[in-house]
Amino acid sequence: MPVNEISKNHKLTEAPMVGDHLAMDLLNTEARSGDKVIDYWNSDADVLRWLQLHGIVPVTGRNLLAAGELLKQAKALRALAHQVISSFKQQNRSDISELNLYLHTYVSAPHLQQDSDGKLLITRISRSEPAGAMLGPVAEAVAQLLAEGSASLVKQCEHPDCILWFYDRTKAHKRRWCSMATCGNRYKAAQFRKKQ
Repeated sequence: MPVNEISKNHKLTEAPMVGDHLAMDLLNTEARSGDKVIDYWNSDADVLRWLQLHGIVPVTGRNLLAAGELLKQAKALRALAHQVISSFKQQNRSDISELNLYLHTYVSAPHLQQDSDGKLLITRISRSEPAGAMLGPVAEAVAQLLAEGSASLVKQCEHPDCILWFYDRTKAHKRRWCSMATCGNRYKAAQFRKKQ
């Protein structure tokens, strides 16, 4: 989805959440505006906000990361995810050892809690250091996509100006656009104008 279209639906500082999978939304923290790639992560606060939008709550009461460290590690994870997911999509093997480093730093424990209706749920709470606690669930989503997902359902938007990714969960698996409301309609309108 081009940035000028994204900004109509999202704050320009928020990456679009159109991937239908946490691993895809990770890749979508970069978008395109014309020939320029826009990075939605420019500070630790940007990464924290994105994590919170995905239900990953920052660790409190632990040693804090040095300024810029979360951003650095998140961008490194994103670059790694792009590499391994691209290889997965092309059904090629890739080196997963670096992804395992992220996974191994994410230590969690079962936790019993009640939901708003009083029903008991088993969840997991992180027992990791801050970076592992925050980026571990994202790395785990990438690993789950690689282990359990279908390469044929990992797609990029077909609009020529868009670089966004999504996991096609539609019944017929024929999704072509990151968002039909933006890229799909823009493409169809352009095709209609060509015919006229």
